[in-house]
Amino acid sequence: MATRDVTPGSPEEILHWVEQGRLAPDEAVLWLAQVTKATEAKRDRTDSTEETADAVLAELDRMVGLSEIKRVVHDIRAFVEVQALRRGAGLQVNQQTWHMVFSGAPGTGKTTVARLIGRLFKALNVLPKGHMVEVERADLVGEYIGHTAQKTRDVIKRALGGVLFIDEAYSLARGGEKDFGKEAIDTLVAAMENYREELLVILAGYPDEMAWFLNTNPGLMSRFPIRLEFKDYSAVDMVHIARRMVRERDYILSQDAEQGLLTLLSDNEGYWHKNAGNARMVRNLLEHAIRRQAVRLVGRNIPLSRHDLMTLTWSDFEGGLD
Repeated sequence: MATRDVTPGSPEEILHWVEQGRLAPDEAVLWLAQVTKATEAKRDRTDSTEETADAVLAELDRMVGLSEIKRVVHDIRAFVEVQALRRGAGLQVNQQTWHMVFSGAPGTGKTTVARLIGRLFKALNVLPKGHMVEVERADLVGEYIGHTAQKTRDVIKRALGGVLFIDEAYSLARGGEKDFGKEAIDTLVAAMENYREELLVILAGYPDEMAWFLNTNPGLMSRFPIRLEFKDYSAVDMVHIARRMVRERDYILSQDAEQGLLTLLSDNEGYWHKNAGNARMVRNLLEHAIRRQAVRLVGRNIPLSRHDLMTLTWSDFEGGLD
């Protein structure tokens, strides 16, 4: 094999070189074999370092609040592992349907927990891949007869081996009997039966709307036996979330900022719009404060210390809810 300063790194690139005349066909075969061998070795290394169920659950446990959600997920882990032990002992294994409904307002952790469950199920060998495909109505519903079924099947195909997370799932049923959303639901229900070992479907949305949605189709309720409610965070919880967010961004909260934030969130608890609350509102408040801090610091005519650059004061947060 000829020596080159630059070598093709993928099968596609090798074929492209052949087309360009940069690589002879017999030499391309050798390169393909080498690239394939390297890919398999990389896959073997990845498989040997896959994360464990303990690592995934530790990440879940570090999330603020969600005590009931955490309990259920830990219970699922225990059930799966005991069934594996029963199978090894030659005992009858209890089959379980894992499709879930997550109800709660935005910013309560639904998407994050869904991703963690996908990773957990991969670690437990319930799902082969554990990835998550997140979609909404527009990704499933087409514009003419037959289009919806194909769009939905394409999404399902991408999700096989992992989690299909459908946000605001109730929107699929809002158009009535003649709406194409019904076709998406029917296609989804069929896929859940056909790919029961390869697909976990999680429907998400507001509590009242999700309850209505499940009652619109008699088959949905029984196919989603696990229903988890993600409650709104308390003011104390949101301050904990704020501490974590500022730490991740290399900022710190001054004492007056932390106390002012707690007072602000406590005084307004239950009054903000349902789309604006929880962790998303904390993130918006933090981003507002970071911008205000930048303006405050630029106006100073003295050298700025590391502490100055990191500290967010209460004055940076004021007016954030407006």
